[in-house]
Amino acid sequence: MRLAVGLLATIAAAQPAVEYERQVHPLLAAKCFVCHSQEKRSGGFSLATYGDLLEGGRSGAAVKPGNSGASLIIQRTNGTHAPRMPLGAAPLSAAEIAILSAWIDEGARATPASAPARPKWEAPLALASPAIPAVGWKTWQSPLDRFVADYLGKHGVAEPEPVSDAVFARRVYLDVIGLLPAPGELQRFLSDGRADKRERLVQTLLAENRAYAENWISFWNDLLRNDEGVNYFSEAASRKSITPWLLNSLRTNLAYDQFVRELLNPTAPSDPAGFLIGVNWRGVVNASQTPAMQAAQNTAQIFLGINLKCNSCHDSFISKWKLKDAYALASYFSPEEKLQLYRCDVAQAEFAEPGFLFPELNHAAASSSEADRRAAAAAIFTDPGNGRLARTLVNRIWHRLLGRGIVENPDEMDGEPWSPELLDWLAADFAGHGYDIKRLIATILNSRAYQMPAVRAGSGSYVFRGPELRRLTAEQFADAIGAITGDWRVYQPPMPPTAPGAPPLTPPPGVYSRDWHLAANPLTRALGRPIRDQVYGTRDNQATTLQALELVNGETLTHWLMRGARKMLGVLPPEPVSVFDKPITGRLPAPPEFDIDISRARRLWLLVQDTGSYSPEKVEAAWANVELAGREGATLLSSLKPVDSGGLRPGEGPIELNGFHGDGVRVKTPSRLVYDIAGRGFTRLRGMVGIENREISSDINPRTRFFIFLEEPAMDRLTHVEPETPVPGLPPVKSAEEAVDRVFWYALGRAPSAGEREAAGDVMRPEGLADLLWAVMMKPEFQLVR
Repeated sequence: MRLAVGLLATIAAAQPAVEYERQVHPLLAAKCFVCHSQEKRSGGFSLATYGDLLEGGRSGAAVKPGNSGASLIIQRTNGTHAPRMPLGAAPLSAAEIAILSAWIDEGARATPASAPARPKWEAPLALASPAIPAVGWKTWQSPLDRFVADYLGKHGVAEPEPVSDAVFARRVYLDVIGLLPAPGELQRFLSDGRADKRERLVQTLLAENRAYAENWISFWNDLLRNDEGVNYFSEAASRKSITPWLLNSLRTNLAYDQFVRELLNPTAPSDPAGFLIGVNWRGVVNASQTPAMQAAQNTAQIFLGINLKCNSCHDSFISKWKLKDAYALASYFSPEEKLQLYRCDVAQAEFAEPGFLFPELNHAAASSSEADRRAAAAAIFTDPGNGRLARTLVNRIWHRLLGRGIVENPDEMDGEPWSPELLDWLAADFAGHGYDIKRLIATILNSRAYQMPAVRAGSGSYVFRGPELRRLTAEQFADAIGAITGDWRVYQPPMPPTAPGAPPLTPPPGVYSRDWHLAANPLTRALGRPIRDQVYGTRDNQATTLQALELVNGETLTHWLMRGARKMLGVLPPEPVSVFDKPITGRLPAPPEFDIDISRARRLWLLVQDTGSYSPEKVEAAWANVELAGREGATLLSSLKPVDSGGLRPGEGPIELNGFHGDGVRVKTPSRLVYDIAGRGFTRLRGMVGIENREISSDINPRTRFFIFLEEPAMDRLTHVEPETPVPGLPPVKSAEEAVDRVFWYALGRAPSAGEREAAGDVMRPEGLADLLWAVMMKPEFQLVR
């Protein structure tokens, strides 16, 4: 009997003394619903339901089960955390606060029989390396794999087999250097019998510094809003491309903390000053889009995974961040010592001083100068106590390599990771080894987790089961065509700057280039290459109607594949050479002249290319005093009707150039005019070229290049091109069998089946080979990173 009584007493003592439905909810409803009902939700916080209470509001979790002293709802009701709640009403009594405190300390249970509530996830700031789980699966030995194996085991996932060597090689080539493995390279890897050949391949690819940089620069361009031809600009500082610095940083594997310091505090001439210049929108802009505010928004999103866009205009409705937080961070980057606040573009009688989003990391600047404030910001972001810096990059790299972040949204690092321990270990290991990005990538690529079979993205509650299927990026798709066919597009380096009034230098030759270096086109835009007018932490990975139209009927892909087929067959003719090529920067003292033999020409192609004008649409190019001479006299070009007149620019009156006033043809920048002169007996073409703009303002800065061709040129290959290609070219194919094998091995990493070989058709004709290239490239097997 005494044993039974004692057991009952023990059970009673173990039962929670405070019940949510009977004591806590009625108390909150009576005292707090005026502001925190389901409808009101002041501060984004509702107390209407048990779930709402645990969810918290914009200030974070209100309840920390098991710890009432650390719970914001207790701190606000007892007055230890201002403002005291309920706001404007009588405070809760000590007995009422005791009820709430006891309920929280007992686990904030939904019912007395329920398990203690699970604490709401709150992203930590400091970085600590968690204990590594014991080895569970014999071949999953690395710390990374032990965390993943422990996670998989807890979620009922059996030990998976790694992908085949062929799949691994294709995956790792694309992820490290952005290129498909050449057939010979793949076959050598497949025949390698060494047990560590995968680790050796990873090491070899990461050592290809140029190819690695030219793949990963697209990742960083998306984040840093950097694009060739759409560089950072300000009226005072002019254009500041960060591309040379970024390429060099990737080639040399610059430590990530130093990478961030140089972006936030550029002091050396080679440092990336353009990043803080930002994108200066011309005209009057919203106060939230000034360069200093852009710097705050970009640095928070890129390096900390925090979105400040909403609270750059007003207090955020969806997060804890306030208007003053955005302005305090922007104050580090502002030319003004104190930054006036604007709420919804209305000036406030309040000024912000420099302050970090996490006050515990604040560093006082050495002085109030802009240089010292930037130096302080760089020190704070890279402070060893700022674990978000390492966590955010680790999560971005994991997302890039495995298709989904450990935290799902790489731009919202307050989200809960599917494995906090894995994220913390990777971040601590990354920071502990000098913020070495290549080492981080190698750690992931060499893991069994990375080498699991790819899975489709699921719905519902997420459980990691392997890398998610990913599409080739737009750049990888374009580069694959160049690698398979040997026909690469041409990048034309900009003209070197010259002193005012000095004659322009000799134009540099073109360079066969990978897609990242070239302006986007309708195909690559459809495949996801962004405009980069904002930070892009991820790209849209979904198929769209626009993609289907470009892939099936688009002119760009059709042109690339037909040229590529001719190149593979050795029947691509050499590009015609221009008979006139003149770069013009600004308004020259005297217009350049030309006098060309056209006695054997049947047509004329007069082209104007933009080579880096700030506003090409405002550049008023002109062909002036142009005449075609022959035995019967001279004929003005302006009197002829062009076959292709799309490049004509409207205008009346005489052409006005320095030193010339008279007849001519006005054209757009860029433009293309075609004239049919067959049988007209013309022998000479004479004239001059120039820019009509009378005032060359800094927002135009014309940079153009005038060409004349006597044979139709490819518009992307107007100049002499250096012979080196991004990857060594293969000789033309000699047989249909060789052509089909090359396409399948290069594009898919395997031999064609008998049925595929039979269906290939007549691939020794350019049209037939282009059809085969298209058919293979439409296969999911090609377009997906498996």
